[in-house]
Amino acid sequence: MNTLLSVSIALLAGLLMTRLFKPMKLPSVTAYLIAGVLIGPYCLGALGIHGLGFNSHSDLSTLALVSEVALGFIAFSIGNEFRLEDLKKTGKQAFVIGIFQALVATLFVDIALLGVHLIMPDKLTAAQAITLGAIATATAPAATLMVVRQFKAHGPLTKLLLPIVALDDAIGLIVFAVSFGIAKTMVSGQMDLVSIIVNPLIEITLSLVLGAIMGWVLTQLEKLFNSNTNRLNLTIGVVFLTASLSMIEFSIGPVHIGFSSLLTCMMLGTVFCNICSLSHDLMEASDKWTSPLFAVFFVISGAELELNVFADWAIVVIGIVYIIFRSLGKYLGTLGSAKATNCSPEICKYLGITLLPQAGVALGMCTIAAAQWPEQGGLIRNITLFAVLIYELFGPMFTKMALTAAGEIKPMSDEVKQRRKNKLEAAKEMKK
Repeated sequence: MNTLLSVSIALLAGLLMTRLFKPMKLPSVTAYLIAGVLIGPYCLGALGIHGLGFNSHSDLSTLALVSEVALGFIAFSIGNEFRLEDLKKTGKQAFVIGIFQALVATLFVDIALLGVHLIMPDKLTAAQAITLGAIATATAPAATLMVVRQFKAHGPLTKLLLPIVALDDAIGLIVFAVSFGIAKTMVSGQMDLVSIIVNPLIEITLSLVLGAIMGWVLTQLEKLFNSNTNRLNLTIGVVFLTASLSMIEFSIGPVHIGFSSLLTCMMLGTVFCNICSLSHDLMEASDKWTSPLFAVFFVISGAELELNVFADWAIVVIGIVYIIFRSLGKYLGTLGSAKATNCSPEICKYLGITLLPQAGVALGMCTIAAAQWPEQGGLIRNITLFAVLIYELFGPMFTKMALTAAGEIKPMSDEVKQRRKNKLEAAKEMKK
């Protein structure tokens, strides 16, 4: 009962908040996140009234499955953007920009935070600075996808944006593994090549292989059904299965065997969209089914944001430096690589702004740091949480502004407005 009550509260709070935000024309994802903050443990949840909000983070942990499923479908949807006919046109640009902007963001944050370390060595170590630089690579695919869907963004920038966001996961895993390994070596003095090189390569390879196999299996099973409803049910079931399989992990000696759920589900979507002729229609139907799931996911994400990070001035200062230099790195790295690959002026100018949101992958990285490195990982986690709080609240707004300025979010035409007005008037007449 408690889980169902929590899900219903999250969904209703998110939907009601979108009504309040509608006059401001802000993205729905921002409304969902703020709704989550309001019903979270630091606001209404702190009152301790059952059914009014989430009283503690343990209440939120019961909804972890919802978040895992939502991330699986988000990754599956982004994977469907890797259609070969589109990649032939933008594949090289997406690959170059995806790698370059991630590495430049890491470089900028590394240099800036190492400077902070020299000024405040008692607050931030060099090892922590390097780890935070690696976390700077990650971009939140969920927030970006939600803005694109809500406003039906379409055009060259959008087609380039989604593959780049997807590439960030693979690039981030590699950069984080190498940087975190170096950071631990700086502290312990022992080099661990297995965790720096072998484990991330195994994780990426296994994730892509598992996703490709499940994509082929899904396409073959689709042939057994003629009804689009049954095909949709099958698609949902296979995404569930793939997300659950990607949670398997174990170790063989020093080698860790595991998967990235985002990479696995992205690969599932990529293979599915390229070898199944019905993938486009099924994705449209799937988008309608996942809409409330994504709403609940973002409300939960908002409730999970740690507002107590503002209590420590050092975290606020370091967090502000992190946000400024990561944003500069993302923007300038994208600008330079976009110009180098002969992208249009609109893409050069606005693409970097759309890559600012940060959440899931970054939180996963800081969680690993906190678990494997208790003595220094706590600070890394708090700074990342501070940055995520700011990026998640303002990133979607900047993404919308950039896509609108690039001409890929079109204002509602007078014809559409009139058609909607006529429908509302007709509905009122029928009620009379």
